[in-house]
Amino acid sequence: MQTVTVERVINAPIDEVFAWLTTTTHYTSSPLVLRCRLTRHGEGAPYGVGAVRSHLWLVGWFRERITHYDPPYATEYVVDRSLPPSRHELGRMTFTEVDGGTKVCWTTRAEVRLPLLGRPLTRLLLRPILTGTFGNILDAANAALTQQPQRNRA
Repeated sequence: MQTVTVERVINAPIDEVFAWLTTTTHYTSSPLVLRCRLTRHGEGAPYGVGAVRSHLWLVGWFRERITHYDPPYATEYVVDRSLPPSRHELGRMTFTEVDGGTKVCWTTRAEVRLPLLGRPLTRLLLRPILTGTFGNILDAANAALTQQPQRNRA
């Protein structure tokens, strides 16, 4: 099982950062992410608890279910199904107001489940793929949210 954590400070208000990053259709800003869809709305919000998301990456397909939704501070998910098969224990994004914007901490714990190849693939490929993809998505959020016209935030 590999744990991957990627952090960034995004120069935007916490509520905007949370909204952008929990709307997973934005993830196609990463070159490895081909398609993202919300296939079932959650309780109280489209991406709230119970929401189901479908993601197609160059490296596989993932169906995720939102298990915790606390705007604008945290969201958690699990991967219920994937190809190639994986075991996923945790997906979490936390959002904290800091000087200069919002600190985002994105953590996931997973492994590839393939006979003979699962452990080496998890060790050699999973960490760099997830780190790069999460980083690309966070960088895209920063670019999208900081290029908006400045608003009066009195």
